Amino acid sequence: MANFGFTELILSDPQTHEFRVAGRIAVKADSVMEHFQVAQTLDEALSGVVYAVGTTSRTELKRFTPLTPEQAVARMATHAARGKVALVLGGEKRGLSDDELARCQDVLVIPTPGPQPSMNLSHAASILLYLCSRQDAPPPAPTPGASLGMIKRLEAKMQDALLAAEFLNPQAPEHMLTELSRALVRGQLTEREAQVWLAAFEHVRRTILSNASR
Repeated sequence: MANFGFTELILSDPQTHEFRVAGRIAVKADSVMEHFQVAQTLDEALSGVVYAVGTTSRTELKRFTPLTPEQAVARMATHAARGKVALVLGGEKRGLSDDELARCQDVLVIPTPGPQPSMNLSHAASILLYLCSRQDAPPPAPTPGASLGMIKRLEAKMQDALLAAEFLNPQAPEHMLTELSRALVRGQLTEREAQVWLAAFEHVRRTILSNASR
């Protein structure tokens, strides 16, 4: 991160909270090590961003068509006009799970045509951060984009309303909800628009439950 001028690091549920050794060997990376944050969950880590790209070495994914690094970085640059964006990397042994990838709006794969399909985490991060550093900063959008934290609140309200309307499968509502929420992010929903959607689904839920009780 220090090589390419990035400083905002969030660790999601790390396996250790002993960071002193990392601080000693992170040469000239004080800007990263002194200000990084720790989140209890990936949802918490992503709550303040408007768009997130997950990384994986897998080529067969559930409900995703993987992007190339160049495509993913271009999308990040586009969404960066609306607010903070995130590049999500998993652990070296197992990478990101399907559930963790589902928290992201897109997934990228670095093509590795050699006999070793996966990469060392720091090498993968270096490639992606280099590409990010080559992107010009976009002009800020006139209105802030809806954060993923707001999208999660909206998703929960959508679930309540659509379950009451018997639109969702109560045994597995998350699949359709994920598709709906990704569509809202792709549409570059603003924070104000998300609040309107939130109020609308709450009204729909109350009306359905009120009619059902008559």
